[in-house]
Amino acid sequence: MPTRLSPKQSQGRDWEQTALRYLKRQGLAFIEANFTCKGGEIDLIMQDGDTIVFVEVRQRADSKHGGAAASITPAKIRRLVRAAQVYLLRFPRVPPCRFDVIAIDGDNLAWLRNAIEA
Repeated sequence: MPTRLSPKQSQGRDWEQTALRYLKRQGLAFIEANFTCKGGEIDLIMQDGDTIVFVEVRQRADSKHGGAAASITPAKIRRLVRAAQVYLLRFPRVPPCRFDVIAIDGDNLAWLRNAIEA
């Protein structure tokens, strides 16, 4: 039986779809959405040339409290890196990869390339 999403989860998926459409228009190829493992989750996995791009999508109604990008905590970064490590186990050789952030503050979308250092 399919799991129902809460309104907040449904809204999050809508923002992820917005980010996905944006990144595709920028020339990135879609690989996977919502990759989940015991250690964490990656919102979008894309490919930019030979590079695997792990994308965290963050949204805030406005930037009064630091904005969407500022909402990524050290704990969240650890979970992203852990999930990426699990994802990369499927490759015989680790491809080039990076962590990007799509930060949506109100109506403004910003693509922050290589925003998280692993």
